[in-house]
Amino acid sequence: MVNKIIAFIVIYLFAANALFAQDSTMVSTFKQAQIDTVGQKDLIDVFKKFFRPNKPSTRLNAQEGKVYFSFLPTASTLPDGGGKMFITSTTAGFYLGSQQTTNLSSFTFTPYFNFKGRFGLPLRSSIWFNNNQWYLAGDTRFMVYPQDTWGLGGNQPEENRMRVDYRYIRFYQSLYRRIKSYFFAGVGYNLDYHMRIKGNYANNDLQDVSGYAFGTDYGQNSLSSGVTFNLLYDTRNNSINPLPGCYANLIYRINTPVLGSNRTWTSVYADMRKYISLNPGKPAQQNTLALWTYFWSTLDRGAPYLSLPSVGWDLYNRSGRGVEQNRYRGQSLWYTEAEYRRSITSNGLLGFVLFANLTSVNEPDTRQFNYFHPAGGGGLRIKINKASNTNIAIDYGFSKGYSSIRLNLGEAF
Repeated sequence: MVNKIIAFIVIYLFAANALFAQDSTMVSTFKQAQIDTVGQKDLIDVFKKFFRPNKPSTRLNAQEGKVYFSFLPTASTLPDGGGKMFITSTTAGFYLGSQQTTNLSSFTFTPYFNFKGRFGLPLRSSIWFNNNQWYLAGDTRFMVYPQDTWGLGGNQPEENRMRVDYRYIRFYQSLYRRIKSYFFAGVGYNLDYHMRIKGNYANNDLQDVSGYAFGTDYGQNSLSSGVTFNLLYDTRNNSINPLPGCYANLIYRINTPVLGSNRTWTSVYADMRKYISLNPGKPAQQNTLALWTYFWSTLDRGAPYLSLPSVGWDLYNRSGRGVEQNRYRGQSLWYTEAEYRRSITSNGLLGFVLFANLTSVNEPDTRQFNYFHPAGGGGLRIKINKASNTNIAIDYGFSKGYSSIRLNLGEAF
């Protein structure tokens, strides 16, 4: 298994180099495409037009030092059967340098709660310093998160569904240094702390249902703490709504008792994305094909059950639209998705997407990928802030025996 993972990493690096090859002049200048908002409209313009119809609207491009907020309060349904919830999502986009040479930085804060005991305070950050010399990525969460699980492997029947209650603290921080244009290397620290893990079966605990020995004892705490070594290739200039470009991220994580981890275990996470403009002559009109694939694997025994790769638990919890979060879990997971994004109105206010994805996890006994689970759907896009190019994303996804609606600020990937 380890040899296969090493081979995959080598192929990944060669593929990234081939897929994302750039013209040498582009690499050397490292100049970002500026977001042009002339002629574009967002919900702010709509409200101004409604309440002050006779006052002309000023149109400004994004500026260094200015913060562009997007706020979305809503009531919705949790995508994994958690019942009704109240959620607010606030995104702040800003530049810490010249827009032509510095990516858009962002903070996203999405607190939520429901009446079935679920509560969360997630804060994600993506900070690009002047001229993209340094990049700081962060993900901090406190969650009370009862959730269903079905055990390991891609062929677990629905009757294996089991509710697991736990509290969760995540603290991920990674600092990258630019090595050359678009290419970064860095180190980080990852902490996952699952507390008071309890299954809801009277006679069977999580270990009985999952057949997995680590991190499944009733009422136990599971702490994973380790360093990460990271490689990043990113030609996008806006992670909220990526314009045509490329993204590749490789993370190797080592958890060790020296840093407080209950056990020693390692993992690898490889993420690749490509954004292809289908009408490059009209950059203000969205007409893009977006492609995404990631591979996530633990490399040895000892990873706690709730830290094993699972659909919907990717780095930003955006995978698996149309699939119940946590439905498929294994020691390795492969995921791929394609999405077509298109403007409806010429001013960029409305748009739509169509997407399809495929999930597979390996089997606990053979380590083979024997089952592949498709899902698909579509969604509506409403521009809420044209300066940061932020959309309200309303997506309907479906798969065999399941469907859901997701509401987000920004694109899924």
